[in-house]
Amino acid sequence: MDAVRVALLREVLAGTEWLGATRRFAGVLRGSVVSHGGGLLLVGTPEYEPWHLAAHLVDEAAWSGTPELAPTLVRHHARPADPAHLAVGPGRIEAARRGETLLVVAPEEPAELLERVHGARRAGVTVLALGADGGELAAMAHDTLAVPEGAELDLDSVQHLVSAAAGENSSPRVPRGFRDRLSRLADILTAPPAAPW
Repeated sequence: MDAVRVALLREVLAGTEWLGATRRFAGVLRGSVVSHGGGLLLVGTPEYEPWHLAAHLVDEAAWSGTPELAPTLVRHHARPADPAHLAVGPGRIEAARRGETLLVVAPEEPAELLERVHGARRAGVTVLALGADGGELAAMAHDTLAVPEGAELDLDSVQHLVSAAAGENSSPRVPRGFRDRLSRLADILTAPPAAPW
């Protein structure tokens, strides 16, 4: 999903809780990785790998000038023969330490994943959860954004909104990146005309 489509999605969602919720969660994510200097781990479940979110966060990191947003994608079925960026297995979660952030994208909560997340939290890792509504993962996480089954948005759309919002520059002292300028232009071009006086 490109910046124009994200802008259109934001326009469609105007007046709903989703825009505020995704921006708030993205702000927590960005604040966590920037304040600790990076170390973002991204993990899904054995059946659901958030590789698309990983790619968008890498792009947002480059476009926003915030390299800390570029995650390490942790894969449940990683093999040593995989390319380096796809070869990081679940043992990386166990090796995570204080100052790192673990973003868990999980439509369901497998027991093995919950054990690893619990261990990371005990080690001082900041845990953020995106996906399942309630449950043990939400109880373990420092912050969550629930995407209940049957919600207006699916998990993939919410990930697009979160990644775009995470890359937004919130400080006026930081120069706006190309993606921010393009998103602002799309917002202006798609806005309804002003009412005549």
